[in-house]
Amino acid sequence: MQTRVLLVGYGKMGQAIARLAPDYGVEIAGIVDPHHPDHGGRLDDPAWASVDVAIDFTSPEAVVGNVTALAAQKLNVVLGTTGWAQHEETLRQAVARAGIGIVAAPNYSTGVVLFDAVVAQAAALFASQSDFGAWLHEAHHAMKKDAPSGTALKLKRSMEEAGYDRPIDVSATRVGHVPGTHTIGFDGPSESITLTHTARDRAVFARGALQAARWLHGRRGWFDMKDVLGLRS
Repeated sequence: MQTRVLLVGYGKMGQAIARLAPDYGVEIAGIVDPHHPDHGGRLDDPAWASVDVAIDFTSPEAVVGNVTALAAQKLNVVLGTTGWAQHEETLRQAVARAGIGIVAAPNYSTGVVLFDAVVAQAAALFASQSDFGAWLHEAHHAMKKDAPSGTALKLKRSMEEAGYDRPIDVSATRVGHVPGTHTIGFDGPSESITLTHTARDRAVFARGALQAARWLHGRRGWFDMKDVLGLRS
């Protein structure tokens, strides 16, 4: 079954999604981006009634307005934008009132979702080793606005939820064209252990977003990539 997708935002991520869409049985039904010549109009345009899922890769400032407008249209949403955590309750209420489905994830890489699970297991093991401190560093391209990244914050939260209750030093680098690198470290008196995930290009996020859009078609509720990948226990 083909999934009709509305792209909200047509920057580098939107363009990558459009290029890969045919591989996933996805039809790009329209683009909403005032800065692009193919801009199809407002999010409340009735023309989008036949769309199955909207994929949003825009900016943190636009998320609340975008999701609210899409929910009013009864459109399911794959939310790839980060930096909106302080508005989560508002978004949850809008999704629940409209009865739509949403996949909201800080990172759409399959590898990152699995990396998060590995990091949580490592944190649980090191939680009882008081001589080991923990740190987290992430690097992204210079144009990324939020720092630390949503993925870094999710990794930190997973470590804490796994039982690591000591301080976790978090740092961020914004430079060049780095798609995304996240490193977790545990440092003891005479040794260090590091775990690293490196994205080689943005296609990994576009593939995950398309997979999420296919999975979300026809579903209702608030989900993340663990649900999409069948990892929810």
